[in-house]
Amino acid sequence: MPQSVRDTRAMIAGMTPRLKEGAFVFCTTTSPAVIEAAAGQALSFFREEEGVTLILPVEVAATFGFDAALAMKRIELEVFSALDGVGLTAAVASALAAVGIPCNMVAAFHHDHAFVPAGMAERAIAVLEAAQRQAAS
Repeated sequence: MPQSVRDTRAMIAGMTPRLKEGAFVFCTTTSPAVIEAAAGQALSFFREEEGVTLILPVEVAATFGFDAALAMKRIELEVFSALDGVGLTAAVASALAAVGIPCNMVAAFHHDHAFVPAGMAERAIAVLEAAQRQAAS
Protein backbone atom coordinates (compact mmCIF):
# COMPACT_ATOMS: atom_id res chain seq x y z
CA MET A 1 0.00 0.00 0.00
CA PRO A 2 1.33 3.47 -0.85
CA GLN A 3 2.41 5.82 1.91
CA SER A 4 -0.47 7.81 3.44
CA VAL A 5 -0.45 11.54 2.75
CA ARG A 6 -1.02 13.73 5.79
CA ASP A 7 -0.06 17.26 4.66
CA THR A 8 -3.13 19.29 3.68
CA ARG A 9 -1.69 20.87 0.54
CA ALA A 10 -0.19 17.56 -0.59
CA MET A 11 -3.54 15.79 -0.13
CA ILE A 12 -5.33 18.39 -2.25
CA ALA A 13 -2.55 18.46 -4.88
CA GLY A 14 -2.68 14.68 -5.13
CA MET A 15 -6.40 14.08 -4.82
CA THR A 16 -6.95 13.19 -8.52
CA PRO A 17 -10.76 13.13 -8.54
CA ARG A 18 -12.27 10.31 -10.61
CA LEU A 19 -15.93 9.97 -11.51
CA LYS A 20 -16.96 6.37 -10.81
CA GLU A 21 -19.61 4.31 -12.57
CA GLY A 22 -23.15 4.13 -11.31
CA ALA A 23 -25.62 6.34 -9.51
CA PHE A 24 -26.49 5.99 -5.86
CA VAL A 25 -29.17 6.99 -3.37
CA PHE A 26 -28.77 7.67 0.35
CA CYS A 27 -31.56 5.78 2.13
CA THR A 28 -32.49 5.13 5.73
CA THR A 29 -34.49 2.42 7.44
CA THR A 30 -35.08 0.84 10.82
CA SER A 31 -36.46 -2.38 9.34
CA PRO A 32 -34.19 -5.32 10.24
CA ALA A 33 -35.51 -7.24 7.21
CA VAL A 34 -34.67 -4.44 4.77
CA ILE A 35 -31.27 -3.88 6.38
CA GLU A 36 -30.43 -7.57 6.07
CA ALA A 37 -31.67 -7.82 2.48
CA ALA A 38 -30.09 -4.57 1.25
CA ALA A 39 -26.78 -4.55 3.13
CA GLY A 40 -25.09 -6.93 0.71
CA GLN A 41 -25.99 -4.68 -2.21
CA ALA A 42 -25.05 -1.42 -0.47
CA LEU A 43 -21.92 0.48 -1.37
CA SER A 44 -21.87 1.49 2.29
CA PHE A 45 -23.99 1.57 5.39
CA PHE A 46 -23.79 3.39 8.69
CA ARG A 47 -25.70 2.81 11.92
CA GLU A 48 -27.19 5.86 13.62
CA GLU A 49 -29.62 6.13 16.53
CA GLU A 50 -32.44 6.99 14.13
CA GLY A 51 -31.80 4.09 11.75
CA VAL A 52 -29.33 2.62 9.29
CA THR A 53 -28.18 4.74 6.36
CA LEU A 54 -27.56 2.73 3.21
CA ILE A 55 -25.88 4.01 0.06
CA LEU A 56 -27.56 1.93 -2.60
CA PRO A 57 -27.43 1.81 -6.39
CA VAL A 58 -30.48 3.66 -7.72
CA GLU A 59 -32.02 0.49 -9.16
CA VAL A 60 -31.62 -1.39 -5.88
CA ALA A 61 -33.06 1.49 -3.84
CA ALA A 62 -36.14 1.50 -6.06
CA THR A 63 -36.73 -2.23 -5.55
CA PHE A 64 -36.88 -1.64 -1.78
CA GLY A 65 -39.33 1.23 -2.23
CA PHE A 66 -36.91 4.01 -1.33
CA ASP A 67 -37.24 7.42 -2.97
CA ALA A 68 -34.64 7.36 -5.75
CA ALA A 69 -35.26 10.91 -7.02
CA LEU A 70 -31.94 12.32 -5.78
CA ALA A 71 -29.46 10.18 -7.69
CA MET A 72 -25.87 10.88 -6.67
CA LYS A 73 -22.65 10.18 -8.54
CA ARG A 74 -19.51 9.15 -6.67
CA ILE A 75 -16.22 10.98 -7.11
CA GLU A 76 -13.32 9.06 -5.66
CA LEU A 77 -10.33 11.08 -4.50
CA GLU A 78 -7.44 8.83 -5.44
CA VAL A 79 -4.95 10.22 -2.94
CA PHE A 80 -4.18 7.86 -0.05
CA SER A 81 -5.07 10.38 2.63
CA ALA A 82 -4.12 9.57 6.19
CA LEU A 83 -7.01 8.93 8.54
CA ASP A 84 -5.66 11.72 10.76
CA GLY A 85 -4.98 14.08 7.86
CA VAL A 86 -6.59 17.48 8.18
CA GLY A 87 -8.30 19.55 5.51
CA LEU A 88 -8.98 17.39 2.45
CA THR A 89 -12.71 16.93 2.93
CA ALA A 90 -13.07 20.57 4.02
CA ALA A 91 -11.25 21.74 0.87
CA VAL A 92 -13.40 19.56 -1.38
CA ALA A 93 -16.68 20.55 0.26
CA SER A 94 -15.69 24.24 0.26
CA ALA A 95 -14.65 24.24 -3.41
CA LEU A 96 -17.94 22.62 -4.42
CA ALA A 97 -20.03 24.83 -2.12
CA ALA A 98 -18.43 27.94 -3.63
CA VAL A 99 -20.05 27.08 -6.98
CA GLY A 100 -23.34 25.80 -5.54
CA ILE A 101 -22.69 22.06 -5.78
CA PRO A 102 -23.89 20.11 -2.74
CA CYS A 103 -21.86 17.11 -1.68
CA ASN A 104 -21.92 14.34 0.87
CA MET A 105 -18.46 13.22 1.89
CA VAL A 106 -17.70 9.64 2.87
CA ALA A 107 -14.28 8.78 4.20
CA ALA A 108 -13.13 5.20 3.87
CA PHE A 109 -9.81 3.59 4.79
CA HIS A 110 -8.07 4.07 1.44
CA HIS A 111 -9.86 7.03 -0.14
CA ASP A 112 -12.36 9.81 0.44
CA HIS A 113 -15.47 9.96 -1.73
CA ALA A 114 -17.66 12.92 -2.66
CA PHE A 115 -21.24 12.17 -3.63
CA VAL A 116 -22.80 14.92 -5.75
CA PRO A 117 -26.14 15.19 -7.57
CA ALA A 118 -25.83 13.22 -10.82
CA GLY A 119 -26.56 16.25 -13.03
CA MET A 120 -23.71 18.21 -11.43
CA ALA A 121 -21.03 15.51 -11.51
CA GLU A 122 -19.09 16.71 -14.56
CA ARG A 123 -18.96 20.28 -13.24
CA ALA A 124 -17.86 18.96 -9.84
CA ILE A 125 -14.97 17.09 -11.46
CA ALA A 126 -13.88 20.29 -13.24
CA VAL A 127 -14.01 22.27 -9.97
CA LEU A 128 -12.00 19.66 -8.09
CA GLU A 129 -9.41 19.37 -10.87
CA ALA A 130 -8.96 23.15 -10.74
CA ALA A 131 -8.49 23.01 -6.95
CA GLN A 132 -5.94 20.23 -7.43
CA ARG A 133 -3.99 22.25 -10.01
CA GLN A 134 -4.00 25.31 -7.74
CA ALA A 135 -2.68 23.30 -4.79
CA ALA A 136 0.03 21.74 -6.97
CA SER A 137 1.36 25.08 -8.20
